[in-house]
Amino acid sequence: MGTGIRNKILLVDDDPDIRTFLGYNLRKEGFVVAEAASGVEALKAARSTKPDLVILDIMMPEMDGVETCVQLRAIDELEQPIIIFLTARNEDYSQIAALDAGGDDYVTKPIKPRVLISRIQALLRRVHQPVHTNGHTIHEGEEPVLNADRYTVQHAGEEYNLPKKEFELLSLLMSKPGKVFTRGFIMSQIWGEEVFISDRTIDVHIRKLRKKVGKDKIRTIKGIGYTFGK
Repeated sequence: MGTGIRNKILLVDDDPDIRTFLGYNLRKEGFVVAEAASGVEALKAARSTKPDLVILDIMMPEMDGVETCVQLRAIDELEQPIIIFLTARNEDYSQIAALDAGGDDYVTKPIKPRVLISRIQALLRRVHQPVHTNGHTIHEGEEPVLNADRYTVQHAGEEYNLPKKEFELLSLLMSKPGKVFTRGFIMSQIWGEEVFISDRTIDVHIRKLRKKVGKDKIRTIKGIGYTFGK
């Protein structure tokens, strides 16, 4: 593995053949793999195994992957694992719903193990790199306050836990208030060159951040990108 660390992966899919197929390939790469056949099982397994990364099927009975993701993100004892969705659907709304729920990436079925493993390794490499806050000054008063140790942001008397990508994105924007960050630069800095994402992925993360730090804090510069502050 590229990281040199035996990362723990929780594989969640109601299809036993997919679990067997992917589990075999992941273990062959040196990952420690736990499996769950449903969203309910996934929540229990996550609490006991503390995975670094969760591979989560979207279409499952009883509790689908999107709802499972929301509940995983709400478990305090988990340290914001990476969540990759598996989906057989290519519709934008499915992908957006997955990312909006707190997912970091998605892979469409049929799954090619080498592609999935490459995506996993790329995401894990970025997790094991330090968060670059660029030494920005902590803002008091009405300005958001970032806590890099806890991956939280405080604003208007509320504290919010942020998924890693949201935190990195907000940290980047806050590092130079007033500077316009292009979409291309944001993609390369936050997701890296090895992970493909669409423009809508950034839009989803920006929309979620605005709910936490205020709509007026992050401005869209049409056709270019985003800037923090007025």
